[in-house]
Amino acid sequence: MSYYAKPIANLIEEFAKLPGIGPKTAQRIAFYIINMPKDSVNRFAETLLEARGKIRYCSVCGNFTDENPCKICSSRERDATTICVVENPRDVVAMEKTREYKGLYHVLNGAISPMDNIGPDDIKIKELLARLKDNTIKEIILATNPNVEGEATAMYISKLLKPFNIKVTRIAHGVPVGGDLEYADEVTLTKALEGRKEI
Repeated sequence: MSYYAKPIANLIEEFAKLPGIGPKTAQRIAFYIINMPKDSVNRFAETLLEARGKIRYCSVCGNFTDENPCKICSSRERDATTICVVENPRDVVAMEKTREYKGLYHVLNGAISPMDNIGPDDIKIKELLARLKDNTIKEIILATNPNVEGEATAMYISKLLKPFNIKVTRIAHGVPVGGDLEYADEVTLTKALEGRKEI
C-alpha cells in the first residue's frame, strides 16, 4: 500500500530509476517538483523532451550532439591528425575541461566486458577503424578508464591498430593531485611510475 497519492507515487518511482537516486532522494525531488510553480514545471518538462528529442550521436565521432557532425568534428581549429578514444560522451566533457587536448574524439559507447556480455562488436571499434582509412590520422590516444574493462579495451584496440602504422599512446594513470602516496594502492603507484616523464 502506497502512502502517497498515485501521481506522487508514480513520480517518486520514476525518479528512483535514475542512477544514483535512492528512494529518499527520489521522494525529495518529487515533492520539490510538486511545490514548484506550474510554469517552471512546464519548462522543466519541455527541456527534458527537447533534450531527448534533439540530442543524437554524431555520425563521425559518436559523441552527443544536436547538429551533425558535432561542433568538435566540424571545427577547423582542431588537430585532425589526432583522435582521443574514450568510453562515453561524459569523458569528452572531462577531456575538454582540461583545455589541453585540441584533437578529435572517438566515443566507443562502452568498454569490452565479458562479465556483462559486451564484446568488441558491441562498441564502436569498427567505426574507429573506418576513420583511419584516409591516412590523415597520425596518433590515437587511448583514454579508456583505468579499470579492468578499460584496460582490456585499450589493449584490444592497440593490437588492432598495429597494422595501420599509427602512433598509439595511452593516457597516464596514477596518484591524484592532493593524494598521499601511503594511501595509493600498488596498481595506482605502478601506473604512476610507468607514466612518469622528465622534468
